[in-house]
Amino acid sequence: MDDATWGDEPCFFISIAARMVSLHPQTLRYYERIGLVKPSRTRGRTRLYSQSDIERLRKITRLTDELGVNLAGVEVILNMSRRIEELQNELARVQREAVRQIELLERELAKHAKEKEAAPADYEVLDAGAVNPDDEGPRGSRSTEEESQ
Repeated sequence: MDDATWGDEPCFFISIAARMVSLHPQTLRYYERIGLVKPSRTRGRTRLYSQSDIERLRKITRLTDELGVNLAGVEVILNMSRRIEELQNELARVQREAVRQIELLERELAKHAKEKEAAPADYEVLDAGAVNPDDEGPRGSRSTEEESQ
């Protein structure tokens, strides 16, 4: 089982979780009631806390005890932290996709460059600025200078 799976596995009863974060079980129940933490429930409705829940409770405790943030502020901070993490994940995904697209374009460019090198040079490079005096103007008509003569 990897660390990500372990962190989401509910395995701590409320009494153990409360001891782990140095809070009273009633405080954990209150935090659940106001939506700060959402422990899993067994079929018998027993609360089970995961390692992620424990880390969230520690963060709540740190914000309230050490920084003096009220519970409304804690909720805002937790929601903003979650949103920042979502945006960071989205940014990483977009960056990976951009790198993939750049690599694809670089391969296409290299392919076209090889094709150009391998192509026979049996075409003439034209100078767009040069004018051929024998050339008739557009649609086979002579220039106005020749018509006036």
